[in-house]
Amino acid sequence: MRDGNSPTPDEQAQAQEVVGEPGAVQVIVGADRTRIVLSGEVDADLGAELAEATSEAEQRGLPIEVDAHHVTFMDSSGVAFLARLSIRSQHRVRLLRVPPTVRFLLEVTRIGELLDIVDDDQGAPFEPLGDGTPTS
Repeated sequence: MRDGNSPTPDEQAQAQEVVGEPGAVQVIVGADRTRIVLSGEVDADLGAELAEATSEAEQRGLPIEVDAHHVTFMDSSGVAFLARLSIRSQHRVRLLRVPPTVRFLLEVTRIGELLDIVDDDQGAPFEPLGDGTPTS
């Protein structure tokens, strides 16, 4: 017998759903380009970090590539970030190793038309400046 305050088995199952991986943004400056690495859930919680990454990459003036390989979820905040990058960059932005969920968003929103989508990273090797420590 359960009291009115105890959760039902369905409510318990919903409460135990797996919480997604927190999102992260790293900016790594290379000799000839800037790489922004996104991982986890790219959503409104990353708004400040995405704005900072945009600003830093823009200030460098180098070509920008975004590695999206470890993105598990993206909402309109991530789509807006990619659109902002593509508009502000002096060079066409490359999006590397795009997972299917992100690729779907890029197609539906047509933001993918503003980016070069690269399935693998077989171009010139990326060589970070300094010790390779991300700047943000």
